[in-house]
Amino acid sequence: MGRIKKPPLPILENLEVMKAGAEGKSLAYYNEKVVFIPYTAPGDIVDVQVTRKRSSYLEGKAIHFHHLSESRTTPTCTHFGLCGGCKWQHISYEEQSRFKEQQVKDHFQRIGKVGVDEYLPIIKCDQSLFYRNKLEFTFTDRRWLTQIDTPAEEGGPINTQGLGFHLPGMFNKVLDIDKCYLQRDPSNAIRLAVKEFAIEHDFSFYNLHTGEGLLRNLIIRTSTTGDVMVIVVFKYDDLNKRELLEYLTVRFPEITSMMYVINEKLNDIITDLEVQLYKGDPFIMEKMEAPVAGQPDLQFKVGPISFYQTNPVQAHKLYQATFDFASFTGNELVYDLYTGTGTIAAFIARSVKHVIGIEYVEQAIQDARINANINGIENTTYFAGDMARVLDRDFVRKHGKPDVVITDPPRAGMHERVLYQLLEMEPKKIIYISCNPASQSRDIAILNAKYQAVKAQPVDMFPQTHHVENVVLLERK
Repeated sequence: MGRIKKPPLPILENLEVMKAGAEGKSLAYYNEKVVFIPYTAPGDIVDVQVTRKRSSYLEGKAIHFHHLSESRTTPTCTHFGLCGGCKWQHISYEEQSRFKEQQVKDHFQRIGKVGVDEYLPIIKCDQSLFYRNKLEFTFTDRRWLTQIDTPAEEGGPINTQGLGFHLPGMFNKVLDIDKCYLQRDPSNAIRLAVKEFAIEHDFSFYNLHTGEGLLRNLIIRTSTTGDVMVIVVFKYDDLNKRELLEYLTVRFPEITSMMYVINEKLNDIITDLEVQLYKGDPFIMEKMEAPVAGQPDLQFKVGPISFYQTNPVQAHKLYQATFDFASFTGNELVYDLYTGTGTIAAFIARSVKHVIGIEYVEQAIQDARINANINGIENTTYFAGDMARVLDRDFVRKHGKPDVVITDPPRAGMHERVLYQLLEMEPKKIIYISCNPASQSRDIAILNAKYQAVKAQPVDMFPQTHHVENVVLLERK
């Protein structure tokens, strides 16, 4: 018996896009159902080909525009719509900022159902392009072919080798990138030079299906001090790799750290692998202005697998907002939860009595101690371990009840045990930093039993995307 054919999904005509939604998609309404439509803007009127039908919502793509929103602008990048990295590049930056402010309010009012006394205007990014300090590219021997690659007439074979980004939701598909507007020079020049050299010298590019091929990944890290780190990830050890590494160090003298990794695994994660130094320093240096005039600026050593905020200029604004919310007097004991490499702890240390940082990743704690030493900071103590296990009653009895808690958890938010431990500790203030206002508002709904959300400060760390960072000041009732 043959398969029962599903009826074709419908085309919905003349839908008005009403607002910016989750994951960078805008939304419209059809028969009381939400319709999610990527690459549209509030104010567009479109015909939509439905691509997914669910009981409570629909997804689709715009196939015809009857009216274009006044929020629109011309995307800068030629890869817009395929790459997926800058899904809001078609929306003016002013409107992006407004949508992000509203997004924070919506999450608190509709998900957390938490009252916030004051929503502050978003802290915008002065540079909406070339703001990232780290990008990772993937080599492929079968790049994603676009319409530009299809010759009008019969010709020679198309070169299928590429170096770029994975297409959204398709790990086995890589889009070759001509120019990326996320990271400053010499990032684009290095990437293009690597690809050109590898093709000319017959280096094999990785095949994502078979797991064969020498060249796997290229990671480029830059800093505000001018340092540049390049990491080439090879599938296996090959003597020819030195040709490529030497070429890069000669062609780009601005590279201060040239490194490589041998990754024989099936996945691209290198945090559990040894990173080898070829030339230069095994780190780059980052610099950040102190929160108080007269204090020395901070310096941070960033290794090949160290975490550092990917938008360093906005990171300072984020930390400054956190510092200002705390209103330190100089006598506070501060717990810095999910401290990472201790950047926030170092930022506030000279203005408080003592900072205790807790972080799950042992390597990050080692980096935090190094950074404290570099800056001559002696009033920080760091502990590694699972937050829900480390932060218990015995820990608080031993190290003291905090006056202020700063918490910056992963996107998923805090473990419920950590939230109830905060309620038990009863610090005077909790400053909650989050890259996901949805999980943040959910957690604050629990903390609302003893704490009032006084202020919310959105910070735009990632222009051209829907992502927004948010800082909330909670004061004990």
